[in-house]
Amino acid sequence: MSDLRILAVDESSTMRRIIINTLKKAGFVNVIEASDGKEALAKLETEDINFVITEWNMPEMDGLTLVSNMRKSDSHSKTPVLMVTTRSVKEDVVEALKAGVNNYILKPFTPDTLKEKIEKTLAG
Repeated sequence: MSDLRILAVDESSTMRRIIINTLKKAGFVNVIEASDGKEALAKLETEDINFVITEWNMPEMDGLTLVSNMRKSDSHSKTPVLMVTTRSVKEDVVEALKAGVNNYILKPFTPDTLKEKIEKTLAG
């Protein structure tokens, strides 16, 4: 699992750092960063990414639009996506799942919770 290449997408460099540090504590060391969905799509085209962790609310392109674009792509339609957000309303969760998000985690989260969500997402 440590060979998993994860793309962490969040407009906040502080939040990306927290996610990366949390991933490292959970044993995931291959992490690439993007500051919004637009940058994430570009990285998906140039990097070998196996898993995406994305925030919902971002400028340029939000996480939901990123996921929708990934699901339309031949090369990324099956890439697992974990949505990380503060949006906890049931309708938002349903909307994210309809867009193609594989799993959902609310901020704030612990390293154990993040690792557990990644493992559940990978298990399908």
